[in-house]
Amino acid sequence: MKQKKISLLVKSLFLIPAIPAAFAQQAEEPSIQKVTVSGIRASVRSALSVKENSNSMVEVVASEDIGKLPDTTIAESLARLPGLAAGLDRGNASQIVARGMGERFIGATLNGRELASSEPNRAVRFEQFPSESLSGAIVYKTQNADLVEGGVASSIDLQTVSPLKYSGRQASLKADALYYSEARDLDTKSVRPRLGGIFIDQYADKNVGVALAFSYQKQPSVEKRKNHWGFNEDHSADINGDGKVDKTPWGFETELKRGTNERGSVLGKVEWKASPDAMITADVYYAKNKIREPAMSHWTGDLGNWDGWQSANYSNLDIRNGYVVGATVNNVGLTTNSTLWTQDMDNLAAGLNGKFNVGDWKVDADIATSSAGRDSAWRDVRQFALNNGTIKWSFTGDETQDFSFSHDSGNPAAFGNPTLYVDTDGHVDDRLNSAQLSAWRPLDAGMVSRIKFGARFADREKKYHQTTWNLASNSAIPASAYETVNVSGFAPFIVLKDFMGSATSLWGADAFSPDGRTPTANDLLAGWKVKEKNSSVYAQADLEGELFGKTFRGNAGVRVVHTKQSGTGMESINGAAPTPAEGGASYTRVLPSMNLIFNLDQAQKQQIRFSVARAMSRAPMDEMRASRQLAIDTNPGSQQPITGSAGNPGLLPMMSNQVDLSWQYYFDKGSLVSAGVFYKKVSDYIGITTDHTTVNGRAATLTRSVNGEGGNVRGLELVAQHAFTGLPAPFDGLGVAANFSYNDSDIKEYTNNYPMVGLMKRNGGLTLWYEKAGYEARVSANYHSAFVRMPRWTAGYMIENPAETYVSANFSKWLTPQLQLRLGLDNITNQKVVETQSNNPYMQNVMEYGRRYNLGLSYKF
Repeated sequence: MKQKKISLLVKSLFLIPAIPAAFAQQAEEPSIQKVTVSGIRASVRSALSVKENSNSMVEVVASEDIGKLPDTTIAESLARLPGLAAGLDRGNASQIVARGMGERFIGATLNGRELASSEPNRAVRFEQFPSESLSGAIVYKTQNADLVEGGVASSIDLQTVSPLKYSGRQASLKADALYYSEARDLDTKSVRPRLGGIFIDQYADKNVGVALAFSYQKQPSVEKRKNHWGFNEDHSADINGDGKVDKTPWGFETELKRGTNERGSVLGKVEWKASPDAMITADVYYAKNKIREPAMSHWTGDLGNWDGWQSANYSNLDIRNGYVVGATVNNVGLTTNSTLWTQDMDNLAAGLNGKFNVGDWKVDADIATSSAGRDSAWRDVRQFALNNGTIKWSFTGDETQDFSFSHDSGNPAAFGNPTLYVDTDGHVDDRLNSAQLSAWRPLDAGMVSRIKFGARFADREKKYHQTTWNLASNSAIPASAYETVNVSGFAPFIVLKDFMGSATSLWGADAFSPDGRTPTANDLLAGWKVKEKNSSVYAQADLEGELFGKTFRGNAGVRVVHTKQSGTGMESINGAAPTPAEGGASYTRVLPSMNLIFNLDQAQKQQIRFSVARAMSRAPMDEMRASRQLAIDTNPGSQQPITGSAGNPGLLPMMSNQVDLSWQYYFDKGSLVSAGVFYKKVSDYIGITTDHTTVNGRAATLTRSVNGEGGNVRGLELVAQHAFTGLPAPFDGLGVAANFSYNDSDIKEYTNNYPMVGLMKRNGGLTLWYEKAGYEARVSANYHSAFVRMPRWTAGYMIENPAETYVSANFSKWLTPQLQLRLGLDNITNQKVVETQSNNPYMQNVMEYGRRYNLGLSYKF
């Protein structure tokens, strides 16, 4: 895939002026909203202050102003941090990859509390957290005993504002118009709104603080897509007569989406300083995501040439490495699809926290609940062409996907009566309740300056169920209900103007309701429930002293974790009606950790950081289901093993023994150079393979997830950032931040011998910023090399995501001390998302989302 030049990044920066310097005070760990900060320079200084003073190796996102993170959502900000990147969903940064390891190795908390997830596994969708609701985030790259277990690669703690740490009443409102160029090409609404705001105040002589925040965004969800369905590897034939089998494609799919992605969130937080020795905090966060994606597509699947039955219809062959990547084929059918994808997600996180001084002890008690749900359905009004035609195609890889039909694909009269497919109506529900108690006190005992103890208990239940059905019709939908859509590079489409209206008119008002419908056997086998009870205790000592003539600080501790898990589902033997199945496991893991920071100079600006720890990441919850499909030879005396596919409720967590070493030099305010290396020895790695096991005392060979051997993960991370305040005006407003990481691993997936999911060999970013005289500008480019992803819910479905460069820019001007004008540009280079399947460069799914712009105003009260 061709990489875009990033010279545009440098050129763009100097096309505009920049914004006034603001001020900042250093924040203290672990809170990053100690005071109100304002502007890029203040944000950079605040983030580096937390990084410098932390006993762990961390990366930090800090607020630039009240309700103003560097980006629209925290996901975009996290993706620019050293060693981190993000997978894209609908063109938006979503799930995080860290240090070459995928989302299964990422822990996520909100104010230190574990989060439920609307995904079937454990992965958190970080785009659900808008800038108005957060004051920042800390990414822990090394382990502490007092951190919630679960992040071998990193643990990301999102933090909401603390109203008592602000001075007086503050409020901010902002409104944006979002413009998507791709929507214009697809003849749909290209401008949508985004609103947000936050209010902070103190009452009762500043003993009660209140924070309220909201956000609303309705962005176009638009996409152009062309997808290869794969090749007939086993039952094709020799077409060109050279004595070799020519592998033919099963078919292709083209699709245009023109929907909306509507997100809203609210945050409420109350802090009560009940006395000099007691602080009570209650907070609740709720987010709702509603996706409605009408789409139109063409399917052609009559190309597989099973045992040569179509060979005579093939001509103009382009055969490469045994694969037919281009041809003309006669007598081919065509399907037109008018579809609607609906997806509703909701996330709730609430908690009550108390901090108390009891003599020399400080006690922290916390109870919390988190829930997440996802209701989705794919609805397809499908029609087959009345007559076969001819297709020409050229799918030669590297995003080359050209083809055409002889069918009259833009004419409703060319297609037969419709059938409605609902495949599937699915529902995820995740509930997580937790309680934590910790206590610490200062101690003067040699190198130990503080001791801390704690315990945590959590109860989690996650489940999934689905229903699938289809409804035929002997009647046609009137031609007046369709519109014809012509887009360059695609054959003409027909699409229903009012999908729901036309479908309910033909099939009835309950056409899309699962109520009263009998789930299919596949539906029952797809359903599952997983329960998990976790308990942990820890002890940790903070350290200070002198060693080898250098002062040092740090911590050392141990966390002991016990988990009891169970999975339920359905089992089918030899195609019989499904019956209940269950299984489970329990385990205890000991997680020691130590972090040491050696100061190389008296000013403590140069540091050597060293960390050693044992970490864990629990198995994906959907893989812990008990569902299974089995085939058993029932002949008398048969010793043939049972075969089939299954979940695995006995999965154990993936473990890692890991070491980190880095040098950091904080040579000026907001300035840093650092170099670090890390090594992780991963065991019990989880992957899908053919597992030789036993079922009911009989030998069995099952395709399922298992704990394997694992391997090594190692990496190098380089960081440099500086504010050029010493340059003559106007260049004294310039700043730069750059990072590069190299990751390597010998871990291989069990599917197609892929590298480990998430392993980006190279990952880096460059941000140039300018702040002076009321102007602010930032241009960023982030690059990563190719890596393997699991973009679908289907466990084991893996693709290679090629190298990508993502460029964005933000500019603003304070028109008055309260009013700011803002302009944002995302995906400036129109980076596409490409999925290459089965290690075959000719099998690609190419998605284009286009460039995105926003123009907005912010007002501070």
